[in-house]
Amino acid sequence: MSIQQRLEALGIVLPPIAVPAAAYLPFVRSGNFVFLSGHIAKRGGRPHVGQLGADMATAGGKAAARSVAIDLLGTLAAALDGDLERVQRIVKLMSLVNSTADYTEHHLVTNGASELMVEVFGAERGAHARSAFGVAQLPMGACVEIELIAEVSP
Repeated sequence: MSIQQRLEALGIVLPPIAVPAAAYLPFVRSGNFVFLSGHIAKRGGRPHVGQLGADMATAGGKAAARSVAIDLLGTLAAALDGDLERVQRIVKLMSLVNSTADYTEHHLVTNGASELMVEVFGAERGAHARSAFGVAQLPMGACVEIELIAEVSP
């Protein structure tokens, strides 16, 4: 099954590349790697505001991380002229979770993005290294921010 067929089966339509909110590029390609800048969770086109452990539960954070992953795939597709078949491997995700000091389920929130990568690319290409951090705040109060590194074919 192609990547596009998997996306369709999951009911996912990739969004267009987002305009950066500050002085950075949405992605940089270096050799066979594409580095995607951090994408924040959005809901209805606006930042998905919330803090895990305060006004947001783990399940909501996990859903937000999945939505960030969809946005990341849209940017990755733009970086590859629409051809996600060129993805050799999702190498790494780094997830920042806006959370209280005593919140300890950052890894479960980040699973929302990690699980989607495996659903879309399969275990061999979608399984990746990752880091998940709790932070005191994120840009615009977003609940989750994730960046991605992918290895791609020329």
